[in-house]
Amino acid sequence: MRLVSDFFNAFPFLQRNSTSSALMSLVFAGCCLLNVGFESSAEADEPAEQTSNVSVKIFDTNAPGWRQLDGDDFVRVNGDDQTLTWEGTEALGSGQPIGVTRTNFEVKNFELVIQWKHLKPAGNSGVFAWVPMSALKDLPPNRLPNTGIEVQMLDLDYGRMYTEKTGKPPTWFTSHGDIFAVGKSSMQPFPPLSPDGHRSFPSAETTNPHGEWNQYYVRGINGEIRLWVNGVEVSGGRSCSPDEGFLCLESEGSPIRFREIWLRELP
Repeated sequence: MRLVSDFFNAFPFLQRNSTSSALMSLVFAGCCLLNVGFESSAEADEPAEQTSNVSVKIFDTNAPGWRQLDGDDFVRVNGDDQTLTWEGTEALGSGQPIGVTRTNFEVKNFELVIQWKHLKPAGNSGVFAWVPMSALKDLPPNRLPNTGIEVQMLDLDYGRMYTEKTGKPPTWFTSHGDIFAVGKSSMQPFPPLSPDGHRSFPSAETTNPHGEWNQYYVRGINGEIRLWVNGVEVSGGRSCSPDEGFLCLESEGSPIRFREIWLRELP
């Protein structure tokens, strides 16, 4: 079992945002979970621990396969020099132009942890999973891939803005972790569903507003994808096609920060 100091070295933000009592709780929880790896299955995840305004899952990042991603792991697709800028392992997205930044490797079965924070009301972003190169090659600015599975990151004010602009209620999307197939892709979404049956709507509302951090844990195994928002499993789908490809960070018009991006590829 790893030392407690190693645990906090892996997640320094826990030290910054926690009180002494919260730290002790995390230490005990961490000791219980350090030797427990994630199974390559679609079973529910463990409960999350609370720190500051984001629920943080305690991951044993010293377990085989876990690694933290930074700017060296990503490649610009159709943005500019300011679309996604890195400061160590934290990234600032300008939101302009609309587009994506991809990993420099493809994945099939994986676990992804990512924390994100919208910097303005009504921000829109997301993570694309299993995007093929054919959907990224020669993709012009202000276009998104037409293939892949999107795990949406939508600020809580987006619905209000939509209603103000259209006069209609936001019935076809939520701000709590929708998952859906884009363009040429397909997926059988888990209920509850959007009115058109295309999106997996979240079963719980756990997203924090702009200015506060959120954490996504995304697990993709054999064409099945599941999402935990701030420690709570909320949405997903099966029979995804494609079920292999790049992971992409989305730029869609609003500034956003990403940090604590951890990946483990699975058999």
